[in-house]
Amino acid sequence: MKKGIINPSKSTKYTNAKLLAKIIKMKATGDKKIIKTWRRESAITTEMVGITIAVHNGKTHIPVYINDAMVGHKLGEFAITRNFRSHNRPTERSTSLT
Repeated sequence: MKKGIINPSKSTKYTNAKLLAKIIKMKATGDKKIIKTWRRESAITTEMVGITIAVHNGKTHIPVYINDAMVGHKLGEFAITRNFRSHNRPTERSTSLT
């Protein structure tokens, strides 16, 4: 494919049908439960606004409250998978060498 040409099959947004059905059912009944999901690749739609979804990050579920600014993004963008703990502190031995 030439550079600059958009492939329409890759630009379509995917949302898991089972997840969307749960959200529509929650909106109809007025429940405010947290929905657990492992589908990080699902796109956020306008039906999801105002609902908290617990997205799996590989270890635990991270609760994500969906607002208007998130529509069009993927669920996985808001559940960080890596935890940076900082570089090691210099030891007594390494500082005495200089």
